[in-house]
Amino acid sequence: MGGSAPRTDCRSPAAAPASETTSFVDRRDEQAQVRALLARARLVTLTGPGGVGKTRLAARVASRVARAFPDGVRFVHLADLDDPGLVARAAATALDLYGDHATPRRPETPDTLADRLSARRLLLVLDNCEHLHRACAELTGALLHRTTGVRVLATSRHRLGLTEEHLLDVRPLPLPDPDGDLSATHRHPALALFADRAAAALPGFTLTPANRTAVARLCHRLDGLPLAIELAAARMGELGDEDIAGLQTRIDDDHTRAGRHSTLRATIDRSHRLCTPEERSVWARASVLPGDFDLETAEAVCGEGAADVLEAVTGLVGKSVLSRETDPDGCVRYRLLDTLRQYGLDRLRQRPGAERAARRRHRDWTRTRATAYEQAWFGPDQRQLATRLRADRTNLRAALDFSLGSPGSPGSPGSSGSPGAEVGTCGGASDDSRTGLDADRADLRAELGFSPERPGHLASPASPASPASPGHPDTEIRAGGGTPDDPRVGLRLAATLWFHWYASGVPGEGRYWLDRALEANPEPSRERARALWASGLLGLLTGSPHELARGRRRAEEARALARRLGDAVEAAHAGYVVGVGLLLGGEQAAALRHFEDAVARGPVPGGHAALAGLERVQLACALASSGEADRAVALCENVLRVCGEYGEQWVRSYALRALALAHVVREDPQRAEPPAREALRIAHTLHDVLGIAPALDLLALIATAHHHAHEHAAVLLGAADRVRSTPSDPVRQDAETGAREGLGRRAYERAYRRGAGFGLTGIVKYALREDDSGDGNRNRNGNGNGRSEPPSDTHGSRDRGTRLTRRETEVAALIAEGLANQQIADRLVIARRTAEGHVERILGKLGLSNRTQIAAWVATHR
Repeated sequence: MGGSAPRTDCRSPAAAPASETTSFVDRRDEQAQVRALLARARLVTLTGPGGVGKTRLAARVASRVARAFPDGVRFVHLADLDDPGLVARAAATALDLYGDHATPRRPETPDTLADRLSARRLLLVLDNCEHLHRACAELTGALLHRTTGVRVLATSRHRLGLTEEHLLDVRPLPLPDPDGDLSATHRHPALALFADRAAAALPGFTLTPANRTAVARLCHRLDGLPLAIELAAARMGELGDEDIAGLQTRIDDDHTRAGRHSTLRATIDRSHRLCTPEERSVWARASVLPGDFDLETAEAVCGEGAADVLEAVTGLVGKSVLSRETDPDGCVRYRLLDTLRQYGLDRLRQRPGAERAARRRHRDWTRTRATAYEQAWFGPDQRQLATRLRADRTNLRAALDFSLGSPGSPGSPGSSGSPGAEVGTCGGASDDSRTGLDADRADLRAELGFSPERPGHLASPASPASPASPGHPDTEIRAGGGTPDDPRVGLRLAATLWFHWYASGVPGEGRYWLDRALEANPEPSRERARALWASGLLGLLTGSPHELARGRRRAEEARALARRLGDAVEAAHAGYVVGVGLLLGGEQAAALRHFEDAVARGPVPGGHAALAGLERVQLACALASSGEADRAVALCENVLRVCGEYGEQWVRSYALRALALAHVVREDPQRAEPPAREALRIAHTLHDVLGIAPALDLLALIATAHHHAHEHAAVLLGAADRVRSTPSDPVRQDAETGAREGLGRRAYERAYRRGAGFGLTGIVKYALREDDSGDGNRNRNGNGNGRSEPPSDTHGSRDRGTRLTRRETEVAALIAEGLANQQIADRLVIARRTAEGHVERILGKLGLSNRTQIAAWVATHR
């Protein structure tokens, strides 16, 4: 019910809500009513008070009706979202319209989202709409008027107000008669809920003839509200099995003071009074965190001492105030249910200045963590850092929103030096320094000027203006220096997160925050220079002609400003973006000169290592495009060696892709395919959607130009276009030309549509042609430099023991003869659609991806 609602939000798109972590008390009648309404209406809104169980009911119905929607059920949890302008984007992300964790290259509006869904048949669940009432109504109205196959199930404390809306009032649980027959607990959902949650708090607790009546009376006092019942049951761990009457007396007292209309508030009040002072403080301060959070965040935002906060958090979990979850990496995260968070905010606001102080602590901690992550980014912990930033996205938004609307101290609470000196992968600390390496490795790192003392940054000669010194501009930006009411705090925070916006495939959101920050801070400053080039870079990544021109202007403005301020670091960073703009703008000769000059000058002390590495990768791309493939290969191998020394993966994936491109120019597909495949695998691991699409393009070009696997190439192109807005890359265009010429228009479009229907994980597996062991075509020599030989058998392990039916064997033999699907249908006197079905089943059974591979399989099995 309300106290343990499943969570599926816009950060983690899913076809159905996440697994329920506590029992769901049966609401068969309500489920039937909702299903009946959805069968005849396209908008159904579940209304009711907080804590009544709207979310859980919507989740259960959604899971039960999923089969009726060919394009699935998508759940958008809006309780974490405060900005109405992000509602359409949140829905689009949950709908997986941009691939995993990507955002639109242009602002998403209700109309643009509806247009993208015009051919879909799906159910969209909008959960907790009340605080975003108008935005949800606007989005829902667009979906109803511009699509025919989208239905919406909303939960809200009040209706959305649309004429098409059908309402279902979710009422509290039926109240059992204390003087009636209570022996059949399953007939009394309120009793069943109390028993389940009490047993969790007090192992061994069961309903007995001796306590059923008391529990029934207690449920009456709580008006059958599920959340109130859960909170009351959680107290059994403190009161003991025999003290239900005492619990009832306390709740009676609460009723007397608060009145029956305030049952839930009175119950929460009682839970609050049972907390220790430390627990109450943590509860109140944690309420400024709209998303879930880890223990480090709780310690930074909620308390003065780590031990005290840990004890308080543990106590709040035990009292069912905080929920505790473990993510796939084993990291523990905590969450306040929205009703309890609002209660905590109310308590916090009763103390003058307390809310602002808590939000400052959260903002400062976010700056500290973002700075630490940026400094550690070029290193072995990239996947964990990217994962944690995605998990913290809701809290990042809250910190940015507060920073841009409320200037304050950027200093970190409890920090006594360089922020982020320690970065753990799961809340602990890990020393990321690279001291003590062998001399030959130091020489290798020196090729790109990397600093072992400052992981992620370039070496700096000792000088009064070195980045380690207080007066250096790079130190000011990274360490968050400034006056207590410095208005540039939000600008610093947004600009520090450039690597997150870039590497996690969320350029649209990054531009949103950076543009807000730039508008709020028009004065010339180093922070503004960084934000300008970061905004420009993210604009260039969209592929939109308008954003390309805008991005190039911003990069030039950033470089000019940095030079005027005498900031060589930000001038160099902006220069990288200027070069990317030349390359993406089609000015190959100018881009080549630009990057050759930049690399010849050498790295700028204090610059970010990732950008220095990418600068060399872009030079390699320009060289390859100009026909100088040998120079490009040598440059890529240099970058790959440095990445290997640091355990770095993100820049490595870009270098691998450039290496593959160089081998394509050399017309050497055997050397091109392994690094392209490895680049795709890394991009998927890091959720770098911006890197996935061009890797798919390269594999498509290799498939059609060198293997004549045109159908496979078309599938890859369909999938690649799904995660980007403007397919304008020359590699992609060459791949499409080859695939269209090899297949013909209809066959190409059919294969393209097949690729567009893949999920991101599915297309990566398809592209890599991974076998059942999950190894795929790994580099056999394991040296990771992209020069390994391709495996001798890409799918042999899949077809061992696989048996085709007689008809499938006939179809496979005809494919080997070179017959198309219509010809196969004519030969076997079957429908073309039937022939196509046989081909798809053959591909699936044998783990193959195109007709050429089927022909090869037939040849080896005759």
